[in-house]
Amino acid sequence: MKICKWWMPSLLVGAMAAGSACTQKAADETTITVDTPEGAGDRALDATREGAAAIAEGAKEAGEATAEGAGNVAQEAGDKTKEIAGAVGSKTKEIVTTTGEAITDGWITTKVSATFVDEALLKGSNINVDTQDHVVTLNGTVGSEAAKARAAEIARSTEGVTRVVNQLVVK
Repeated sequence: MKICKWWMPSLLVGAMAAGSACTQKAADETTITVDTPEGAGDRALDATREGAAAIAEGAKEAGEATAEGAGNVAQEAGDKTKEIAGAVGSKTKEIVTTTGEAITDGWITTKVSATFVDEALLKGSNINVDTQDHVVTLNGTVGSEAAKARAAEIARSTEGVTRVVNQLVVK
């Protein structure tokens, strides 16, 4: 949106510059022969040249303002990009396992869920594992208090987990 804001003035400045270039050229090439008081034609020609020069100067100043504005837009875009990149970088900080794997929230969820499958005490359980910022939340149902405690222990002992929120219900 901000780029479009500068696009239209840029076109207008370009049109003015082209117009002023033609006007200056026309003023330079124009010969005026008029039966008027002596020097009136020269004064008119000088006034035309001064007007053309003023238009050219105005176009130049407008072009400089447009270029400065475009530079400001580019600077703002660069600053915003750095800000977003910094936020993404801080949100995706990863821990590395002893084998060199990156430990992300998805990795933790997969690891905990896979460990539950092999656990005899958790057979017949319906456990949903959610991980956010290395905090595991367990939801669902289990068959006993022992199964609830075992699920929490498995999650807690998984590498990269900082905390476990156990919301399992015994059915």
